[in-house]
Amino acid sequence: MKILVKTLLIMLSAAMLLPLQALANPDPNEEKRSLVVMADYQPININEASATEIAAALKGVGMKTAKAIVAYRKANGPFEQVGDLRAVKGVGARTLSKNQRVIMLE
Repeated sequence: MKILVKTLLIMLSAAMLLPLQALANPDPNEEKRSLVVMADYQPININEASATEIAAALKGVGMKTAKAIVAYRKANGPFEQVGDLRAVKGVGARTLSKNQRVIMLE
């Protein structure tokens, strides 16, 4: 009986320490992921950038759409709001959502 009680106490104490150990040693990959996100953040001024710069900076925007953005800007003047980019064929809500932190209008 004493052996059973000791075994149960050891198992309980080990189970209680596992969550504490996870807090003490956070996942190193989590830090790497956050650094990658920060490294990808390169703001781009949509009202001045070339099609090549736009295609390189925006996720989900290829050269065809980047050229359409520049053509639209030349024909209609600078974008006043980020949402105005939705008027360009190939730029939808999802594209804007993915690139919201990157797009500047200065």
